[in-house]
Amino acid sequence: MAEASAPRSARRNAPPREDVLATAMEMIADRGLEQLTMAALGREVGMSSGHLLYYFGSKDELLLRTLEWSEGRLGAERGRLLARQGPARARLDAYVELYVPQGHRDPHWILWLEVWNRSRDADEKGRDRQAAIEGSWHRDLVALLAEGVSRGEFRAVDADRYAARLRALLDGFSIHVAIGLRGTGRDQVLAHAREFLDETLAPQG
Repeated sequence: MAEASAPRSARRNAPPREDVLATAMEMIADRGLEQLTMAALGREVGMSSGHLLYYFGSKDELLLRTLEWSEGRLGAERGRLLARQGPARARLDAYVELYVPQGHRDPHWILWLEVWNRSRDADEKGRDRQAAIEGSWHRDLVALLAEGVSRGEFRAVDADRYAARLRALLDGFSIHVAIGLRGTGRDQVLAHAREFLDETLAPQG
């Protein structure tokens, strides 16, 4: 009976789950991912590590939930950017700027790298959840490219294939930014991306 009562107590006393995820993200930003332990997070939110494990099951699940929460916020921002009026290219540049890390040790990208690293041992459901996040970025990009092509702003490219290649390019550059590889800071990467878009999307006269 004592074991059965613990989860009920945890439910009564626990902070909202979003607060836990926001705190986890703040800890990654302030202290680095290596300092995000269940015990340390529990101290920040006033919960035991056992209660956190009850809610999330494992650190892998905590990281994935935190990533989904962070991506939800980015997705809302991305939606606002893409809903703006104006040229498709201006919105494409905004998409790229949102995609690329803000700088070395960007917490969102550090979290992505860790989730990717742990995905080797993830189950199918976990892989599906990661794919859902990737898919939302891809679908928005495909729609934007197709709009630009239909309006004559972009050359006639296969939007789906181009989006896959552009995102692969951005992923590679973004990893370099996030880990602090010399010569690939955010400004340099954005310049490379703009040059690539100019070369491959400008209508052919």
